[in-house]
Amino acid sequence: MTKKIFPTLNEQMDIIRRGAVEIIPEDELVKKIERSIKENKPLNIKLGCDPSRPDLHIGHSVVLKKLAQFQMLGHQAILIVGDFTGMIGDPSGRNSTRPALTLEQTRINGESYFEQASKILNKYKTRIVYNSDWLSKMNFEEVIKLSSKYTVARMIERDDFTKRFKAGEPISVHEFLYPLAQAMDSVAINSDVELGGTDQKFNLLVGRDIQREYGIEPQVILTMPLLVGTDGVEKMSKSLDNYIGISDPPQQIFGRTLSIPDNLIYTYFVLTTDVTEEKLAEIQNLMDDEKTNPRDLKRELAKTLVTMYHSEEAAKTAEEEFDRIFINKGLPDKIPEFKVEESKEINVLELIVLVNFAPSKGEARRLVTQGGVSIDGEKINDPLQNIKITQGMILKVGKRKFVKLI
Repeated sequence: MTKKIFPTLNEQMDIIRRGAVEIIPEDELVKKIERSIKENKPLNIKLGCDPSRPDLHIGHSVVLKKLAQFQMLGHQAILIVGDFTGMIGDPSGRNSTRPALTLEQTRINGESYFEQASKILNKYKTRIVYNSDWLSKMNFEEVIKLSSKYTVARMIERDDFTKRFKAGEPISVHEFLYPLAQAMDSVAINSDVELGGTDQKFNLLVGRDIQREYGIEPQVILTMPLLVGTDGVEKMSKSLDNYIGISDPPQQIFGRTLSIPDNLIYTYFVLTTDVTEEKLAEIQNLMDDEKTNPRDLKRELAKTLVTMYHSEEAAKTAEEEFDRIFINKGLPDKIPEFKVEESKEINVLELIVLVNFAPSKGEARRLVTQGGVSIDGEKINDPLQNIKITQGMILKVGKRKFVKLI
């Protein structure tokens, strides 16, 4: 076997600790890494991906980047597509059961997930597996034996189960099987370390217990924080429209990044980029300096993210486009978006009423005739004018009302 050159223990731990919330237990991880270096054998680093959400945003990138760091350190990244567990529906972090998917849906979503994740991971060094390969082969006797290794009392300790139980809301028996099935993934691939968000902590700990029951050395678990979205309040989510998509166009990544609250700048640099520790210290010092304009740091963050997911040239073009549209024409950094069902032609008065900038067509007509309406910087003077809606079109009414049509 060719001698593999692993970084030293301290070098590895410095990288692994970055941004992590918990490493449970850290002393076991130290021992695993020491043995890995001594035996010239990489650790198996597991990340389960949820096939119910095929479109990734940078909130998902937080744990994917941690997996990529382990990969960079010489360890084996194993991405488990939960095509079988997706048919159960994990309620983690929710107060109700997540809708189950068909096996075909989970496979399609899993392929999309891996394609997007490859923007972060080295796809040629990532092992991708589907947990239906082993879970679908378990017979009922094996499922009963697995179920006997964990108690209802322990299972009900999970936060979402506790809340639903106290509220008198139904909990189906099959939901108890989800963390057990996820734990069997760790048994099947002999996981040394499993990664996940803080909302997955319970499931990851079950994996340790079940591995032990099957005579396997328990995995270490590493949890990463849940990234707050661009609204600065809720966890990043497509359903809340507070996300920055990994596959979004450069201009959209740039613009949405500039809309984050100032207090999230440093967190985003830590969790969503690969900038060095020295650079992070510099950013923190700038954040503490009252003379610093946070917008400058947000611009740097935006360019960094566009470069990561597209290219340096795309980042430069996105910045120039942003300046041309927003700064040179006096538009604000953050403009609310309004979704139009389909690209169509619409009368300007109907459009103004549709986006709730006027209560009636009569009021909209008054705004147009007074010269208070413009689209992409071009003033609209004719109330009978029809507008062909295009992606990203900016409607301005009066001095302070802006909306981006998507």
